[in-house]
Amino acid sequence: MSREHTLDRAKIHHKWDKTLRPAIEIDSGDTVHCWTDEVTSSQVAPGDPASKLGALNFDLLYPLAGPIFVKGATPGDVLEVEILSLRPDRWGWTGIIPGLGLLPDDFTTPYIRYFDLTQGDTTALRDDIHIPVEPFLGTMGNAPDDASEPLFALPPHKGAGNIDTRHLTAGTRLYLPVFVEGAMFSAGDAHAAQGDGEVCVTGIECPMFFSLRFNVVKGRSLKPWTYHFVTPPGALQPRSDDKGYYVATSLGPDLHANAQNAVRELIAWLGAEKGLSPEDAYVLCSLAADLKISQIVDAGIYGVSAYLALSVFR
Repeated sequence: MSREHTLDRAKIHHKWDKTLRPAIEIDSGDTVHCWTDEVTSSQVAPGDPASKLGALNFDLLYPLAGPIFVKGATPGDVLEVEILSLRPDRWGWTGIIPGLGLLPDDFTTPYIRYFDLTQGDTTALRDDIHIPVEPFLGTMGNAPDDASEPLFALPPHKGAGNIDTRHLTAGTRLYLPVFVEGAMFSAGDAHAAQGDGEVCVTGIECPMFFSLRFNVVKGRSLKPWTYHFVTPPGALQPRSDDKGYYVATSLGPDLHANAQNAVRELIAWLGAEKGLSPEDAYVLCSLAADLKISQIVDAGIYGVSAYLALSVFR
């Protein structure tokens, strides 16, 4: 019979390490209820100045709940993680951290915005700009087996990790390859909202309560550096198309440069048409704009588009 467990809030870690002692051992079919702090482990609190972002202790970033040892999971198996519920705590923040993000040379000064997450299914950047609250966990993964020393929580690794996939919402089933006994699953980096690309390097970072059910899948395997997921109906639909989209597209031979230039064009439009500062425009792109590859087949000239739903403007 499956059981429910509540993971002690103190049972967190900050790096991927197969030698860690499990925070909890469970059976396949069990559910675990968790809570994690926002990504800085309380180094940032509502009202703090942006300068805090320039002096973060990176060893405390990414508090991850776990590791969760799932009995019966062995290397070569697949771990199914069913996301049962995701409930942001009362507040969140988004910031620009010097040296990080898609446009580090354009934004060199720390910047931060705080968000009230108690007002329902949106939160406001400005009175007339409301961002949909669509919670998910930015980091979910199984411990890799081949690291010679503990791995920082980002970038992603062969067992997933910091994948920042905003469609991993409640009701989704995530499938991860298993590399060590028990899988040694961990999760955190909770976001209340994020656009595809997370271009300024932060979504709405927030504390979050979440519940996950685990199942070991035998007789199926996934390649390293891959993960699969199955969404509930409607999960991949656009946030809202009732007002359409404003789209900026950049063409060229470099996908990364194209992504940068598409976001730069969107930032410029937001400044000219909506009166947003460059910093707030960059933050809005990170929270509500989706980067898409528009085409990749035309003789080495590619297209990347930044889509912003006009429904965010009231």
